[in-house]
Amino acid sequence: MKILVTFAVDAEFTPWRKLRHFEKLTSARMDSYSTAIGDAEIKVLLTGIGGKKAWVEATEVLWDADIDLCVSSGLAGALRPEHELGEVLAAQSVYSTGWKTTIPCDAALVAVAATCGAKVVKTFYSTDYVAVRADEKRELGLLADAVEMESGSILYKAAAFGARGVAVRGISDVAEEDLPLDFNQVTTDSGDVSLMRVVGQVARNVTAIPSLIRFGQRSQMAATKLAEFLDRYLETLAVTKTLSLKQGASTV
Repeated sequence: MKILVTFAVDAEFTPWRKLRHFEKLTSARMDSYSTAIGDAEIKVLLTGIGGKKAWVEATEVLWDADIDLCVSSGLAGALRPEHELGEVLAAQSVYSTGWKTTIPCDAALVAVAATCGAKVVKTFYSTDYVAVRADEKRELGLLADAVEMESGSILYKAAAFGARGVAVRGISDVAEEDLPLDFNQVTTDSGDVSLMRVVGQVARNVTAIPSLIRFGQRSQMAATKLAEFLDRYLETLAVTKTLSLKQGASTV
């Protein structure tokens, strides 16, 4: 079984890398890692914020596009007050603003995520911008449970590989709060966070420093909880043999 797991940036992946040994790969020309659990071969790709890096080409280099399962992972913002900081959500579907379509997640993969501790929700809103203000989140909360920037593209394109897909996210900020910075202004064209742009924004608004530190601490906590979930989840998928590789089939 071949499983692709994606994160936007290294900070989301680091806590999982501390839990399990991953080998860093060089053949894909971008940040990629490999590990094995049972009979499963697992590759991790860092796609950049918004999936801007050439992860599709990297996947083809690694596996010749031969993937069984794809897990789009990372952090997200809650859009509804019932979703709390640090919770891991598994979506039944993802609305992609880029493709202007709703992509269903594999029902069996979602069911296994629930048994591993994820909260199952109806929809993620996958867009090309960061929802910074609480009023933006409230408006999007009429459409979805959480907002993020990668799953729409990743699951849409993974389906072209014939892979079954699921989106799981750790909540790093709740619906009722503004973000401490406008993260839309600090992301590079390749989907990385520019430290210089962050410093520039902080220099213009030094009162944001305590909120930014608190946001970083909360994000690290959410990423740690996500890592603990992912380790249970991938072990379940790889070891217990609860899933048939036939599309949509399940014995759970």
